[in-house]
Amino acid sequence: MEITIVGTGYVGLVTGACFAEMGVHVNCVDIDKQKIEKLNKGVIPIYEPDLDSLVHKNTAAGRLRFHTDITEVLDRTDILFSAVGTPPDENGHADMKYVLNVAHTVGRHIRKYILFVTKSTVPVGSSELVRQAIRQELQQRGETIPFDVASNPEFLKEGAAINDFMRPDRIVVGVNSDKAKSLMEQLYKPFTLNGHPVIFMDIASAEMTKYAANAMLATRISFMNDIANLCERLGANVHEVRKGIGSDPRIGSKFLYPGIGYGGSCFPKDVKALIKTAADNGYDMRVLQAVEEVNEDQKTLLYRKLYKYFDGDLHGKRIAMWGLSFKPQTDDMREAPSLALIERLQAAGCDIHAYDPIAMHEAQRILGNAIHYANDIYDAAQQADAILLITEWKEFRIPDWAAIKEMMRNPVVFDGRNIYDDDELRSLGFEYFGLGV
Repeated sequence: MEITIVGTGYVGLVTGACFAEMGVHVNCVDIDKQKIEKLNKGVIPIYEPDLDSLVHKNTAAGRLRFHTDITEVLDRTDILFSAVGTPPDENGHADMKYVLNVAHTVGRHIRKYILFVTKSTVPVGSSELVRQAIRQELQQRGETIPFDVASNPEFLKEGAAINDFMRPDRIVVGVNSDKAKSLMEQLYKPFTLNGHPVIFMDIASAEMTKYAANAMLATRISFMNDIANLCERLGANVHEVRKGIGSDPRIGSKFLYPGIGYGGSCFPKDVKALIKTAADNGYDMRVLQAVEEVNEDQKTLLYRKLYKYFDGDLHGKRIAMWGLSFKPQTDDMREAPSLALIERLQAAGCDIHAYDPIAMHEAQRILGNAIHYANDIYDAAQQADAILLITEWKEFRIPDWAAIKEMMRNPVVFDGRNIYDDDELRSLGFEYFGLGV
């Protein structure tokens, strides 16, 4: 079997490398010639643990190849995955133009049966739009070449994507023909042999499953942030509350950690898109509207704590920011809480010194020289009036607090991820502010 994956972004490259690792011959296609040139030279455009070694290994073995022209590989492709971007448009809808561009190209050039699979996160009904685009091109050609459309949404966590793909909780596949189901069963057979379930359903349900999953996780995050904020006002401890409710098997313990809001490429975009899809169909997603509102407010929570601590006088204060990416093990800063926080701090006249183990180049691409980029957390803390913990990188877990206290102008820590022990820091002479405690 030979497959083609269009789009070498986060989803496409991970998917291609992992299928190649399972013995599938994979063509990865992208119109960005510079990106493909780099990939052919072994330069990986994104940071994801273990992805570089997987790409290098399977490229060397000849199972993973990179192209800029989809027509070069269509004739030998059994399954084509569309993994191009679906960014939000100006109204918050998922923009389908890149997916439909791929569909039109396929319709113009296929000469044999192909299964077109949407891997990108697309609104419910998108696969039918793909089908119409391919059929339109075939009609203009006067051809009746058979094809099928399917949905196979991804459920990859940035920072753990390789493990998520190779050891999935579930594989969701939406099909509407026996041939499409048979091909997808064949492709995913190595995973079912290892006990990972493939759940087949209709296409619309598969498309909705992706949005519903991300919306549910986003809801848990915003709910716990709301609970944490209330705990502070009532004198309760959110750590104990989290343990108490997480022990209930109906609730479970995952995604019950309070923080400073979710970010990244999926949750913000997908929550917005689902709200817009519902509105287009005459339904008001009231819970998700609240989820989004809480999240946007949570991103500036540390600013409000800092503002209160300094009695509203932040001008000229030197602020150390530990972490910039929206989560550990990635350089992704899309919708990162750090960006909303930096905007507020700059407007207040703060001098920001930031450090992130991976995301410094990405931050500089976005922010330019608007902030100072430190060499490490100790460099960031030099003469700082406050430390803000933004991203819970492992290397931030046990710093030399005694050395840090000596180098700060004012030893105070605002912990946006609740990773530090408040009693320990206070015993060392720090003031400490966490979430929900």
